[in-house]
Amino acid sequence: MSHSELIAEYARNPPNNYRMDNYIVSHNEESRVCGDTIEVFLKIKENIIEDYSFIWNTSIITTASASIFWESIIWMDIKDILDFSLDYIQDLIWEVSPRRRHAATLGLLATRNAIHGYLNDWITDDFSDVLE
Repeated sequence: MSHSELIAEYARNPPNNYRMDNYIVSHNEESRVCGDTIEVFLKIKENIIEDYSFIWNTSIITTASASIFWESIIWMDIKDILDFSLDYIQDLIWEVSPRRRHAATLGLLATRNAIHGYLNDWITDDFSDVLE
């Protein structure tokens, strides 16, 4: 399957597109650059991601990227996720053009900020933290 076919499939049928019941933490994030909005829901136990979901008003790139990203973080320690950036997203899916970087990392940014909320560490990441 080509990159464009993969993106189109995940954008049409994101496997984790729903408001999760019994989530531990949620976070809403928006990009003023691309106009996308996403809300993530995480189940975390002993600092491990057990489940995720999201609802969105996003572009094809954001939807596909968020879905593929979240599939990769199940059973991962939340502290590892706080170190992820655009490089991680590009390793998962494709080389992202400068024009699409905000869209490709919106799910990552929302997830990192949900984790900060869970940790109650008073940190809020922004795009400069994930695009470095």
